[in-house]
Amino acid sequence: MGFLSYIPSEKMLCKLQETVQQYLCVEQWQLYLYKEAEDYIGLIGVEVNDNDKTYTVQHISVNPSFRGEGIASKMIKELQEIYPGYGCKSTDFTEPFIQSCLRKEEGADL
Repeated sequence: MGFLSYIPSEKMLCKLQETVQQYLCVEQWQLYLYKEAEDYIGLIGVEVNDNDKTYTVQHISVNPSFRGEGIASKMIKELQEIYPGYGCKSTDFTEPFIQSCLRKEEGADL
């Protein structure tokens, strides 16, 4: 629950518990922790739609001590490897992160 609590929409305990239950009980909702060395430093949660071959990034959070280091971009890239051939979607909350990561990735290809 720690990383999810960094997300503004998850500040209320009741909402946070509801979100955790969603990831625990609904098979299409998957939560991934991101680890570097011995530290867990980020979290990304997705809702997978196998019929449409898409996943929607529902939650993304990075430990404040590691922000600005490109961790979100690394997590998005890892998702692309986990779900090859799937399209990435976002929510209103995650869209700015996703768009920023995709722009960085496109710039790296130049």
